[in-house]
Amino acid sequence: MGFLSQSIFHLLWAALVICQYEDYDFEDEYEEPDHQNPYYLNPNTQAEVPRFPFPGECARECFCPPAFPLSMYCDHRKLKTIPNIPSHVQQLYLQNNDIEAVPAAPFTNVTFVREINLSYNKIQFHMIDQGVFAKLSSLVQLHLQHNELEEFPFPLPSSLERLLLGFNKISRLPGDALEGLPNITMLDLCSNLLDDSVLKDQPFSNMKNLMQLNLCNNKLQTMPPDLPSSLMHLSLENNSISYIPENYFHRLPKIIALRMSHNNLQNIPRDTFNLPNLLELNLGHNKLKQVFYIPRSLQHLYIEGNEIENINVTLMCPTLDPLYIHQLTYIRVDQNKLTSPVSSYAFFCFPLLRTIYYGEQNVTDNKPTQLRTPVFRRFLTPEEYQEAEDNHETHNQDTEEEDQEAEDNYFHPYF
Repeated sequence: MGFLSQSIFHLLWAALVICQYEDYDFEDEYEEPDHQNPYYLNPNTQAEVPRFPFPGECARECFCPPAFPLSMYCDHRKLKTIPNIPSHVQQLYLQNNDIEAVPAAPFTNVTFVREINLSYNKIQFHMIDQGVFAKLSSLVQLHLQHNELEEFPFPLPSSLERLLLGFNKISRLPGDALEGLPNITMLDLCSNLLDDSVLKDQPFSNMKNLMQLNLCNNKLQTMPPDLPSSLMHLSLENNSISYIPENYFHRLPKIIALRMSHNNLQNIPRDTFNLPNLLELNLGHNKLKQVFYIPRSLQHLYIEGNEIENINVTLMCPTLDPLYIHQLTYIRVDQNKLTSPVSSYAFFCFPLLRTIYYGEQNVTDNKPTQLRTPVFRRFLTPEEYQEAEDNHETHNQDTEEEDQEAEDNYFHPYF
């Protein structure tokens, strides 16, 4: 009884405390003062969120939502200049305006900003004040894609981790442009005017933390030299690269995704992609005539739009190891020159293979042809198959008879 009485006492006491807590008016305690004391940055300490209450100041051209007191939204407002930025702002959104210059004045009091989005403007390199970004010691992410930059916008702060410069007119990378950026993990330079001469000085070699490099849609004819071993994602689509040097990827063991579609590749050395962590490989729309060795880790393979006449499974999978099976689940091979489906031996080598997308084949010059089975699916439940149909992942057949023929090619147990 004593224990029970004590428990009841504690429950009643807790209820009383909660009731008092709910009745308390926090607005009286945290009513915003008329005068805000300024914030001072101690250069010897790391940047931190200003303490409550947050300053209420906001540029009149922008919007500072109470729910996100550290953010200032100035996007889609036809601005031609950058407004003055309050010192407490950490996220600054200025995308989709008509801004042509980045002067130092609006950033005079900025101390905590971590992200700046200036994409979709009209900024040119010579209109960026010298060192305006470099002084932002807390800046982690900088968006400058879809502008009119002719050069890499250096100097930049060493704190920077993600830099997006796609869709500009950058044709030069000065030797020291990427120096002093030890924390960069993601660099996007897609859709610029970079050629092989720009990369001859190996500008990426010292970026020891770089994990993603996007160089798609440039003017490269050879593979970029001396990439850091930390790299995990490499995007080289829409260039004019015609070959991959032997052992090129030996220095890049961490590569997870490699995208090289829309280049001029013709031959792939046998062990080029013998990488332990590769999950996605996209070599679509090149000039390949035969397949190559598939690493055991690979899950998705895209080789559509080439000149392959036969899928040689032995080249892709020379040996079987029941203790270490291949992880391949999806292959896309449409727009090649195949006249027959992949050999059934592929399912011994790739026991997890679920889908082969054949689509249309370019067997004749005048008219694309279609294999009897445009999409081969394996081990799909009826629900999964219906979902694929809804997403247009399969081609509709011309007649009900052709539909039945396609379904007859699916493996059991569900079809």
